[in-house]
Amino acid sequence: MQQLNMLFNIPFLFPAMAGVIGLLVGSFLNVVIYRLPIMMQRGWRKECMEYLQINSDISKTDILSNINKEEPFNLVFPLSRCPGCNTAIKPYQNIPVISYVFLKGKCATCGCHISMRYPIIETLTAIASITVAWHFGYTPQAIFALLLTWSLIALIFIDVDHQLLPDSITLPLLWLGMCLSLFNIFTDAHDSIIGAVAGYTALWSIFHLFKLATGKEGMGYGDFKLLALFGAWLGWQFLPIIILLSSLVGAVIGLGMIIFAKHDHNIPIPFGPYLATAGWIALLWGNKLNQLYLSAVGL
Repeated sequence: MQQLNMLFNIPFLFPAMAGVIGLLVGSFLNVVIYRLPIMMQRGWRKECMEYLQINSDISKTDILSNINKEEPFNLVFPLSRCPGCNTAIKPYQNIPVISYVFLKGKCATCGCHISMRYPIIETLTAIASITVAWHFGYTPQAIFALLLTWSLIALIFIDVDHQLLPDSITLPLLWLGMCLSLFNIFTDAHDSIIGAVAGYTALWSIFHLFKLATGKEGMGYGDFKLLALFGAWLGWQFLPIIILLSSLVGAVIGLGMIIFAKHDHNIPIPFGPYLATAGWIALLWGNKLNQLYLSAVGL
């Protein structure tokens, strides 16, 4: 008990521990970001093959045998390999950030270049984890905020790569947020339920109004679920500031990409990363931002 009290009396220790754990989690998030979309695509292909065999000459046995020929592919197997020579990466070559620096961003076997993105995600996860731990301190909110933070990082990069916000991440988090509200963690059950409904309905309505006006789809259904997730975690009161922040940042970055990066305006830009970033900011500083917003509009 005395050692535990000493732990609580050292303010920087918890953020430091969160940073180290964040590095390790960031390494795992690299796996999730790369493999989860592939796992989803394989699942869709399997479902399509099983469905199409009803009206084809291919037997169900042949279809299943083709599917089973694929090696196991999930978040655990196969072990990490070099994309160039397919050599398995040894544990000491997979230490977050440190291994990348010592290997100078290259495979130890073939010298193939390793993307800078891997250490960036690991570092980003560590910094975000330190920020959350420092903000919430030794509280239950910190543990759940870390879980949400790590999940949002995965969602951001998956959406950037594939314009997907997997239900396997968003929906469990949505239900978790509503469960936490039963214990008044972040918000109460009343505001959580209204927030989840209002979050989904708000973007659903904007989606259909935009489609009626332009004939185009301005966002995906995953965005609806993501805002519903934040409504469930934080309550309906935080939805306006999340929508405002995400729209503002999205508009600025989108225009910048079109003007400076010559991004084709006909190619859609995922909205999920802006929404996730705005929601994370609201998680930490939402109360202050709401006060500033209300002051600015004279309320």
